[in-house]
Parts: sequence; structure tokens; C-alpha cells
Amino acid sequence: MIFTDSGIVLFRQNFREADRIIALYTLQHGRINLRLPGVNRARGKLKALSEPFTCAAYRIYARSGNVLGTVTGGKIAHVFPHIRQDLKRQTLAFHFCELMMRLTPPHQPSAEKYRLLLQALTELDLGQPNAAFAPAFTLRLMAAAGFGLDRPVLQITPQFWQRMHEDEFSALNFTNAEDLLSLSKCNEVCRRFLNGYLNYPLQTLKPFGLSDDDLPAAPVFQEAEKSAQDSEMAELVPARAQ
Repeated sequence: MIFTDSGIVLFRQNFREADRIIALYTLQHGRINLRLPGVNRARGKLKALSEPFTCAAYRIYARSGNVLGTVTGGKIAHVFPHIRQDLKRQTLAFHFCELMMRLTPPHQPSAEKYRLLLQALTELDLGQPNAAFAPAFTLRLMAAAGFGLDRPVLQITPQFWQRMHEDEFSALNFTNAEDLLSLSKCNEVCRRFLNGYLNYPLQTLKPFGLSDDDLPAAPVFQEAEKSAQDSEMAELVPARAQ
């Protein structure tokens, strides 16, 4: 069977002498693994289609019963050049792609997840990342993957919670102490979810949270409040995957 689908490269690795294997999140087929034969040769023609977070229309040959499909061609739509020229943006882009790898099952398409990743990479390419970029993406992916929370936790206001789920990533610039406190609580939600759900840590995981200069002077949690919040969060963290 030969088909064409739009996809974003989440991961790549060399295979044998000249091939590459990629994990691709596609619009119509979800997350799939594909082989690109001969791309590591000097005259390999499909090498650009195997680069991380490349977005393209892929022509794919899949034989019934085979684990890996084969990329036979494609047309690049976006390469996100500014991400590739900036280490901080690259780190975030790799982090988003690894989250998609770890929180999405194979062969289960979701247009919502595909659009979420494309939006995040597009905004990351067009503007500098802010402190809310990573937790906002994580919260939205949690919701799309069925792990979202139906109400704010840790006394985060509904208005702030809604902004983290609905506003453009580039608009999530917070400066006042109350918003920074709410942002640090959102980071805590993400941290506890990932620690509770994943069997092993993310390779791209950087410490969630703000730099010391960005934090409000007062402690984020008082001891009594923190104890109550620990109890609240314990009910929300999913069981560790088997």
C-alpha cells in the first residue's frame, strides 16, 4: 500500500550502513516508524525528510505485516530555520517531540495532537520562548492524551488555568508575582504527572520552573498549604505505566 500523509519528525537514528529510521507523527495515521533507505550516502536524496522536527508531506510504502514502512519521497512544508539556529529553541523543540513520543500510542491518529505540535513549533520558530512555553505545551498534550485535569489544582485560578490551555504560547508572558506563583504551580503539576506516569525520565527533560531571578520573594508554598496540596495531587497523578 502506498499513501501520502503530512507528518512531523519526532526522532531519528541511523540504521545499518546507510539507512535511517524515524518516528513520525502524522495527521491521518498517528505515530508511525519509517525507514529511509540510503539517506546516509553522499548522494542520499531524502536526507532532509529525516531531520528532527521537519514537517512534510511523506509518500510512504507500507507492506502488510511489516513493522516499518518505507519513505519513498515527499515534499517539505516547514523546516523551522530559526529553531535550528538557536540552542534554547532546539532544546524545547526536542523536548516537545519527546513528549509526543512518550505520551502518544502508535497508530492512533489525533488531529488535535498534530496541530498542537505544529502550533508549538511554529510559534517557537517565530519568537523567543518564554517561561510558560514548556508547561503550557505539556498541559495541553496531557489534555489531548486523556490525562488532563477537569479543574485547576493547587489553588491556581480558573482564569490562569484557561490561559495556559488556550492562549497562544507567545502570549504567555507573566511578570507579576501572583502569575509567577501560578506558573510555578503549573510546573509542579507537569513535574508530578511526568514522574508518576513515565517508567523512566525524559532524556530532554530540563528542570521545570523559573530561574531564581524570576521567582517571587515569598516562598511558593507554606508548609501547611503544601501538605494539603500534596494530598490533592496524590489523587490526580496516574498510576505508573506498566
